[in-house]
Amino acid sequence: MTWTTTTLRDALRADLVVALRARDRTVATALRTTIAAIDNAEALPTDDVAPPTSGPVAGAVAGLGATEAVRRELSPNDLAVLLTTQVAERRAAADEVERHGRDADAARLRREADVVAAYRDRA
Repeated sequence: MTWTTTTLRDALRADLVVALRARDRTVATALRTTIAAIDNAEALPTDDVAPPTSGPVAGAVAGLGATEAVRRELSPNDLAVLLTTQVAERRAAADEVERHGRDADAARLRREADVVAAYRDRA
């Protein structure tokens, strides 16, 4: 299955509901942060934002929805890279906290990495 932004986000949200009902905090955390990473990746770079205009309030833009911007569309490759990065960051963090003797935290981070890796591997 090739992920699109919509199908991946829908799958993550559906599984998040299941994790919350099961009170599985580790899985819920992994899913929430992955959804947030997708949202952040879709945001426009600040270079692409139009400069503020003058008005009654300096820098304000007039009109309903005037500050809304179309979000970037992520390709399946972008999503694969994002998921791979999420897994790598968690595993690196697990190694770091394990070096400091926090084995329980390292195990939690590795479990989070496994949760995200399952989505990456389904792509």
